[in-house]
Amino acid sequence: MMNTRAIFCLTFSFLISGAHLATITFTNNCQNTIWPGALTADGGAQLSENGFELASKAKKTLDVPSPWKGRFWARTQCSRDSSGKFTCATADCGSGQVTCNGNGAAPPASLVEFTIAADKGQDFFDLSLVDGFNLPLSVAPQGGSGATCTTSSCKANVNAVCPSELAVKGSDGNVIACKSACAAFNEPQYCCTGAFNKPETCPPTKYSKIFKDQCPQAYSYAYDDRTSTFSCTGGPNYDITFCP
Repeated sequence: MMNTRAIFCLTFSFLISGAHLATITFTNNCQNTIWPGALTADGGAQLSENGFELASKAKKTLDVPSPWKGRFWARTQCSRDSSGKFTCATADCGSGQVTCNGNGAAPPASLVEFTIAADKGQDFFDLSLVDGFNLPLSVAPQGGSGATCTTSSCKANVNAVCPSELAVKGSDGNVIACKSACAAFNEPQYCCTGAFNKPETCPPTKYSKIFKDQCPQAYSYAYDDRTSTFSCTGGPNYDITFCP
């Protein structure tokens, strides 16, 4: 008869051998240092590394367990004040630290969103400018299969065409981020709320079209589904590049 310890070891070995980790590789092609952040959705456990520094031209890999749902982004122009509090000019997560510890990005922020399936099932991913824009970015699957298992990219600098009423300016007066119309005006027709809370009543606006024209593969507003959602099966890894 097998003892309890042997049963435990066999069970543990089975779980490990059957586990699926998606390796996410982050690349910073921007001219300056950035600070990527991560947020697990729906109350799930936060990743062991949910905020880190990434120098210009540097890479970093992060293993994400499956199933997992969440988002990644990059913070810019970060520093510590005299008390040691860590803050960023764009996409700050409000933790006061390099790690975000369960906090999301303050808009405007360019986002990469994932739903990574268990057992190498169907993953979904997208780029989202629904919360505005701070940096160009892309996500590219490595392996996997499917009709839309392809790179999604937002290479344009939306800040360069951002209307003044949406613009966020840095201390030098330059535009460092572009708000969504929802964040700027907080009106139902831009936020897809109230009477505008379904696709039929919340069409694109002149503001969301600015984002879509610059980055056709990214979500430009809440119901921008037609060309913005990508999927892969087979358990691929993913490359996220900032300033591709």
